[in-house]
Amino acid sequence: MKLLLDENLPKKLKGDFKEYSVYTVSDKSWNGKKNGELLQLMIEDRFDVLLSFDKNLQHQQNFNKYPITVFLLNAEDNTYLTLQKSVLQVKELLRLPLKNGVTEIKQII
Repeated sequence: MKLLLDENLPKKLKGDFKEYSVYTVSDKSWNGKKNGELLQLMIEDRFDVLLSFDKNLQHQQNFNKYPITVFLLNAEDNTYLTLQKSVLQVKELLRLPLKNGVTEIKQII
C-alpha cells in the first residue's frame, strides 16, 4: 500500500508507517500543488491513501472524481507529538477495505 503525507504533516510521521510505502509531498517534489492537482498526481502515481491535516479538503473537492482515500487527522495541532497519538487509529483503518473520499480521524485523548 502506498501512502502520501500531505505537506501540512510533520515528515517525522513517515517513520511510524514503516510497513507501508510512505512518501511526503516533499519527497515527490509536489510542494505547493493545489488539492485537485495533488489528487490527480496521486492517481497517476498509484497512491492509495493521502494523510492530511487540511480540514477544508473535504469541502473543496468532489471525491466522486478521485478514487483516493483520504484520512483527515483532526487534532489540536499538527505537531508530531500530537499526531503520533492518531497513528494506531490510522493503522486500524488501513487494515480495512479502503473507501474513496475523506474519513475524519478524531484524536482520542
